Amino acid sequence: MEAIKKIQINKILKIFFISILGTLLLTISAKIKIPFYPVPMTMQTFMVLFFGIAFGYRIGLFIVSLYLFEGILGLPVFANSPEKGVGLVYFTGPTMGYLIGFLISVFLIGFVELKKNYLSNFIKVLFSVSFIYLFGLLWLGILIGWDKPIFKLGAQPFLLAELFKITLLVILIPYIQKLKKII
Repeated sequence: MEAIKKIQINKILKIFFISILGTLLLTISAKIKIPFYPVPMTMQTFMVLFFGIAFGYRIGLFIVSLYLFEGILGLPVFANSPEKGVGLVYFTGPTMGYLIGFLISVFLIGFVELKKNYLSNFIKVLFSVSFIYLFGLLWLGILIGWDKPIFKLGAQPFLLAELFKITLLVILIPYIQKLKKII
C-alpha cells in the first residue's frame, strides 16, 4: 500500500513539474514572434500541439489551461504582454479566440490516435490546428467587425508558417510520443 502511494505521489510530482515547464515553454514560444497586425505569429501553436502529442489530452489540456490562467491572472505570458497589457484585459483582446482555440486543439490532437502514417497524421494535426484559427477568426470578426477582411487579417499571413510547423510536428511525432513514457 505504501509503495502505491509513493508511485502516485511521484506521478503527481512529475505531472506538476511537466505542467510548470510546459507553461514556461508556452510563454517562451509566445515571445518568439514575427510581428503582424492584429495577431502576432508565434511558435505557440507548435507548442500547444506538441503538448497534446507528447502527453495526451489530459495533461496537454492541463498545461494549456494553466498557461491561460496564468495570463488571466496578470502574468506576462502572452505574446505582446506586458507591452499591450496583461491579465483579463489582454486576454479579451484580439487574440482571445486563438487562445480559446488552443484548448480545443490540444484536446483533439491529444485524443486522436497518431500512427506511423505521415498523411493521416498531417490531416489530424491540420484538423486540430484549424480550431485555433476557427475560434480566432470568429472572435476577431466579433471584435473588429465582419465588414473587415477577417481571413486576410487573422489567418492568411500565417498559413505558410503554420504549414511549416505542422509538417515539422508530423515528422517529429514518433520522437515526441516517446515523452509519454516519462509519466
